[in-house]
Amino acid sequence: MLDVRDRLQARIHRLVGFGSGEIDLDHGDAGLFGPESAAWTVHGDFTAMMIGGVAALLMQMLHPAALAGVLGHSNFRQDMPGRLRRTAQFVAGTTYGSTEQAEALIARVRAIHARVRGTLPDGTRYAADDPALLTWVHVAEMSSFLAAHIRYCDPAFPLAEQDRYLAEVAAIAERLGATGVPRDRAGLDAYMLAVRPQLRASARMHEVARALLSQPSPSPALAPFGRMMLEAGVDLLPDWARALHDLRTPPRPVIRAGVRGVGQVMRWALRDGSASRARRRVGVAA
Repeated sequence: MLDVRDRLQARIHRLVGFGSGEIDLDHGDAGLFGPESAAWTVHGDFTAMMIGGVAALLMQMLHPAALAGVLGHSNFRQDMPGRLRRTAQFVAGTTYGSTEQAEALIARVRAIHARVRGTLPDGTRYAADDPALLTWVHVAEMSSFLAAHIRYCDPAFPLAEQDRYLAEVAAIAERLGATGVPRDRAGLDAYMLAVRPQLRASARMHEVARALLSQPSPSPALAPFGRMMLEAGVDLLPDWARALHDLRTPPRPVIRAGVRGVGQVMRWALRDGSASRARRRVGVAA
């Protein structure tokens, strides 16, 4: 009979599709980055990655073309858990999987992007494989992962390591077709300043955000955790992005203290995760 720790780990694994067989973390080389990389460090904490993922989705939908792609070419309303699983598997596979696994995942996403075309309400045409749009989606995601890691895992994460992380993960975006990808904090700050005039709120954007933030937990046992992750994701947004969303959160000290407590429980439960399996594969102690 499974104990509480095992049951909690099993529920989390089902949530993100870990162990489904779609991602093989047990075989192959050390992958695109390897165990000493900043990417393995930043992507290694489940709680921080969940929070960063929520913030990333809220950031991405501020771009009209990214929003249109979600509305016109996905079933996010009916299958939000599936979208979460696919994103989690892509990040885990490209970070911790073998080089072959990572390249196969990137090729799959490129093929999907090649089919996503459409027209914005103002008549502007968009394509998911547009290099500038790919850069925005990447930056919104990776900057959110990094911000969550700094807030909830390592507030003293060195600037040099932050730069190294951004340079490492830029390789994923470039393989997907992005160009002009920021490779350090200075470049990230300059990019965010330059892209902000393209970002805007709209009724369609608020609709998608409400769907994300009101999504019921796929597991009742994880519902309190899920609600806290959503609130922490909103709290992680830059002030200007949260203002565009017109979102408020409970008092920040309450959210952040709660997340730190939940994070300890999650680390206790998750003995078998993507990072630990990858480390065993390449013969590195966890």
